[in-house]
Amino acid sequence: MPTGDNTENRMNNAIYLIDGSNYLYRSFYAIRELSNSRGFPTNAIYGFTNMLIKLLRERVPEYVIVTFDLKGPTFRHEAYEQYKATRKATPDSLVVQIPYVKEMIRGFSIPILEQQGVEADDLIGTLACRFAGEGRRVVIISGDKDMMQLISPDVIMIDTMTDRTYDESAVRERFGVEPGKVPEILGLMGDVSDNIPGVPGIGPKGARRLIEEYGSIEEVIRNVDRLHNAKLRESIRTYADQALLSRDLACIHTDVPLTFDLEEARLREPDLEVLTRLFREMEFSSLLKEFSAKKDAGGESCTVLRTPEVLAAFLAPLKKGGKMALEMVLSHSEPMRAELIGLALGRVTGETGYIPLAVSREEFPELGQAKVWSLLSPYLSDPAMTLAGHDLKTILIVLSRKGLEVKGALLDTMVAAYILNPARRSFDLSEVVQDHLQRQVDFLPKLTGSASQMQSLDSLQSERLGASACRRVEAILDLTDLLVEKLDEAEMRELFDSVEMPLVPVLAAMEEKGVLLDLELLKEMSQELDSLLALSEVKIYALAGERFNIASPKQLQVILFDKLGLPKGKKTKGGYSTDVEVLSNLALNHELPAEILSYRSLAKLKSTYIDALPSLINPATGRIHTSYNQAVAATGRLSSSNPNLQNIPVRTLEGKRIRQAFIAPPDEYLVSADYSQIELRVLAHLSEDPVLTDAFIAGEDIHSRTAADVFGVFPEMINAEMRRQAKVINFGVLYGMSAFGLSRELGISQKQAQAYIDGYFARYKGVRDYLDGVLDFARSQGYVATLLNRRRYLPEINSGNPAVRQLAERMAINAPIQGTAADLIKMAMLKIAASLRERGMKSAMTMQVHDELVFEAPREEKDSLMDLVRQEMEGVLSLKVPLKVDITVGRNWDESIE
Repeated sequence: MPTGDNTENRMNNAIYLIDGSNYLYRSFYAIRELSNSRGFPTNAIYGFTNMLIKLLRERVPEYVIVTFDLKGPTFRHEAYEQYKATRKATPDSLVVQIPYVKEMIRGFSIPILEQQGVEADDLIGTLACRFAGEGRRVVIISGDKDMMQLISPDVIMIDTMTDRTYDESAVRERFGVEPGKVPEILGLMGDVSDNIPGVPGIGPKGARRLIEEYGSIEEVIRNVDRLHNAKLRESIRTYADQALLSRDLACIHTDVPLTFDLEEARLREPDLEVLTRLFREMEFSSLLKEFSAKKDAGGESCTVLRTPEVLAAFLAPLKKGGKMALEMVLSHSEPMRAELIGLALGRVTGETGYIPLAVSREEFPELGQAKVWSLLSPYLSDPAMTLAGHDLKTILIVLSRKGLEVKGALLDTMVAAYILNPARRSFDLSEVVQDHLQRQVDFLPKLTGSASQMQSLDSLQSERLGASACRRVEAILDLTDLLVEKLDEAEMRELFDSVEMPLVPVLAAMEEKGVLLDLELLKEMSQELDSLLALSEVKIYALAGERFNIASPKQLQVILFDKLGLPKGKKTKGGYSTDVEVLSNLALNHELPAEILSYRSLAKLKSTYIDALPSLINPATGRIHTSYNQAVAATGRLSSSNPNLQNIPVRTLEGKRIRQAFIAPPDEYLVSADYSQIELRVLAHLSEDPVLTDAFIAGEDIHSRTAADVFGVFPEMINAEMRRQAKVINFGVLYGMSAFGLSRELGISQKQAQAYIDGYFARYKGVRDYLDGVLDFARSQGYVATLLNRRRYLPEINSGNPAVRQLAERMAINAPIQGTAADLIKMAMLKIAASLRERGMKSAMTMQVHDELVFEAPREEKDSLMDLVRQEMEGVLSLKVPLKVDITVGRNWDESIE
């Protein structure tokens, strides 16, 4: 595991201060009931250790310190006896783990700082105040909102559990004030977790308004007579001293007497003997295997390509074609926002080189980016050259932004590893290298500074970064032949070469193109939803008979189950569940659960899309550039993130409004092409069921046909509800739905649901035979496959655990159907992209969502694009039933959906 030579944070002398107590408790409660074979609890140890490993790998800090609270009173208890008095005693099962957590930290050669009578917060505050500035940055690792008062231009906070970074603007967004004013807010609103009383009747919004207007608690008290609310005036007069005390309790001290030498915190190599012993004792088998893996030595022979002459000489052997591997060090995880910090190159012979692009020009005066691209361009544009990399889509986007086009073959080791085992949790290069080469390779750091901010890198720092990138290039080159050989053995080479690799540049072009948003509409929608949420709150309080925190599961439990006496559902450690399933069942008989579901839905849409979308706009392009993930879904489907387009509701009014915010540029249109019932058509092809096949060939409404067959009535007698139930049955078959699942979905008895399923298979006997055959094959071979031989391995298919086995059986039924549908739309994307390129059309593919493709088309190309898309999508592959595509057009995405 790397220990700290290769990150932006090290380059900028970053000091990481970890709030150990905060993460200890959160790790304990995040992972339930984990223990070794002797019954010793290990959940806190495991959670904390994984957090630490992830931090060291991704951030590779130069200095690290972990702080903890010690048992016993602090100066805050002396000021206020009830401070933290409401906290439950530390569970015994956590107490016994604490010494092991600390031993684990020391095993990573990280110092622990703790002091009797002083909280970890104050230790962190003192260290942050002492070491921030003068070219150093401090990074606080915590999820405690109190810590936000320490944030400054030189101090940020990262919550690694939620992957949130807080700087000054994030604090202002949350509290409405500068970081230094956070104690003023907490002094008024109080803090339940620490039992800080605050002022009764003042919540977060009220505290924010008062401090925004008056600036401090003293000024609020001084101006109390100017407040319009009589109850508020009285409360502040009565509890003025309590407010000042609460602020003092919330204020982190930054002057704790400490004797601490920063060099003690310099990150060093871990003590593998200690860690191995602990991993073995705790039975952390994966960590034991990982830390005993062979360390990837490489990188020592990495040539730093300082001048044009040296770079040209390094590239010269590639003139006759061959294979070149690339790895980029970027300033941002999103390629459309990233600047290039460095570029590592590798040749098949094993030689590697590193081009430092974000270094002091005093040390590298001759190698500017323009010269680099002019020297690389002939090789990248050579059709005989194979470009290898791990996540080539990102590389292609960055190169395209530099004006470079790759014309040769592509070999992406991330995609190859994904095809070989799509059910893996992660396809990071380090994971793939460990699995296939049984060794370790450096993580690339998560950089946050721009190239211009990194001009202070000296030659030693740049060479260290280059060595890390070169080791990764060596690993990529070692993986290429091995993974291709494994693809050949699994008979999936054709899928890789003909579908997945050609798709990489298509996705890169889509991401780079991006989509336009109507910001005014989103702003209007946000205001509308604020009003709807306020009305919903009023209705909820009226139905409940009192005000309560709608977002609090515990308070909601009290209202639903204690006060209203509604039936309790699933038991949880925190009481009884109030999840969607429970509320949906309760909503059948009471209006309050239904209103809460509506409230949650509106709140989620507002926070996830309406308020979030504008922040995702790239300032350089004015568009959002969603990421299309090729190596996530185990079925072979594409997924998207930042934003996730696939979760935008299609049928709801709010979902349709969100889609209206996706717009075409002036004098252009959005064209939507959506496969109609593609998975059912794939089922008809695979099963060869004559009834299902004939229905599609005849162009019948398949859901009405199923309703007539299952319910035993004439087609003209089918009503909307019968068709809806038939639709649920049709898709339930695709997902291996049981009678229990169907009964819940339709709100009928299990007996009736089983009768529907029996009736379906009595009519569609070919489907029953096909599904039985899929399960038999999966049990004997351990996998299932799509038409293009995309495999989904299912080792649990023969499990003795019925729940595990049944889940694998449902996956076995669904994977060939959904995977084949995914393959078909990917093939269609390739054909359409090729046709657009051959015809020289300006139209561009911009979005892919489930079975739908969306395009931007100039007015003059609109009709020809629609003809082209229909032809390619419906003719992508010859099946036993026709493929049908619904195509619509409009000025926004909602208009282009039927």
